[in-house]
Amino acid sequence: MSASRQSVQHPPERSRDGRVPGDRTPAGTASSGLHPLDHPVRSALTGAHAHLAERRGRLLRYAPDVSPWLALPEDADEADWADVAALAGPGGGVSLAGHPGPTPDGWEILFRAEGVQLVDAGAATAPDPEAVRLGPADVPEILDLVERTRPGPFLPRTVEMGTYLGIRRGGALVAMAGERMRPAGHSEISAVCTAQEFRGQGLAARLVLAVADGIKARGDVPFLHAAADNTNAVRLYEKLGFPLRRTTRFVAVRVPPTG
Repeated sequence: MSASRQSVQHPPERSRDGRVPGDRTPAGTASSGLHPLDHPVRSALTGAHAHLAERRGRLLRYAPDVSPWLALPEDADEADWADVAALAGPGGGVSLAGHPGPTPDGWEILFRAEGVQLVDAGAATAPDPEAVRLGPADVPEILDLVERTRPGPFLPRTVEMGTYLGIRRGGALVAMAGERMRPAGHSEISAVCTAQEFRGQGLAARLVLAVADGIKARGDVPFLHAAADNTNAVRLYEKLGFPLRRTTRFVAVRVPPTG
């Protein structure tokens, strides 16, 4: 199976209650407009990751050394943006998932990218005998691998968001994948990366399936996000059994230096 641009633009058909194959969220959640995967940051921060949350007014965000993601209300108003500025501080940056609206005048848009959300629909997951659990002691090596491979933001406490697995060769960390957001009934697979000299060996695929296996073992549904134009990653995830659920948008903004 391959992921063409056409497949990115046309999500799989949903059932009458709004769900897609492999989505085990209780019926009624999606049809009410409150599907946790439509608002993954808010759902995670009001549930499994509440202990990692900071709140101000209607805003929720991860602690800044855990993750840059912030949950902004869909009907965000001037007061909400003032709260973003207060949380981030003058010149501070935040990342928004799925935010379609405008930003206030004077705020710098650091990046805006179209993305896709893919959900497990029967992936053949299994533990990997070579994968090792990564923890706080591995953070310096993780950050070095992330710097060289650029899978997305990874901060000193990101490992607290869930299980991270890695593969070592000659004692060095050469590939990894782990869990990021945990919206109700789901867990996101993220930080999928492989050092350049070890690519082409299937390490990323093995780690995705190993992380997904642990997620399924506790009763959650694995899902992933990817940039829509990263067709290699989308093809891989679809081939592994993660079809497209929806398109989304990633935006990062910076508060004006004067606040």
